[in-house]
Amino acid sequence: MSPTTSIPAVIRFTNGKKINLELYPEVASLSVENFVELAKSGFYDGLCFHRVIPGFMIQGGGFIAKGEKLSQKKAPRTVKGEFRSNGVENALLHTAGTLSMARTSVKDSATSQFFICVADVPYLDGEYAAFGKVADADSFKVAVQVSEVRTATKDGYENVPVQPIEIQTIEVRV
Repeated sequence: MSPTTSIPAVIRFTNGKKINLELYPEVASLSVENFVELAKSGFYDGLCFHRVIPGFMIQGGGFIAKGEKLSQKKAPRTVKGEFRSNGVENALLHTAGTLSMARTSVKDSATSQFFICVADVPYLDGEYAAFGKVADADSFKVAVQVSEVRTATKDGYENVPVQPIEIQTIEVRV
């Protein structure tokens, strides 16, 4: 699956590292539009990657890390799940480097949280709205490094980085 149009974006971390992304509006237009609007409004600034699992994925976009506490930041809207089991054709596979919307067991519950696969995760294909990819090898290395940090259970959440992985900002070039 090779989309013909992409929108460049970059996740900048407070530690100076970054992950360059390509967003694919022709694959999942609602998810891309939501992500772009949230990024441009500054919604993601100061949030963290709150769930990281080596060999699987890193997830962020919904929580602020303060010491031993996680505080959820409420997103302004939900987005229709753009994936096959929800009646939407989306051929982007959950291979290493894929960017996808996180959700609950409710198919149309995606809000602001997203994840980046650090390995091929085919059982997510058709069940989650993939909407982009990591743009280059250095960015993928950063995602893998994030997935390998030491984690603990905090506030009832598992796989939370002991040292917060904080997003400074997400820039979108539209």
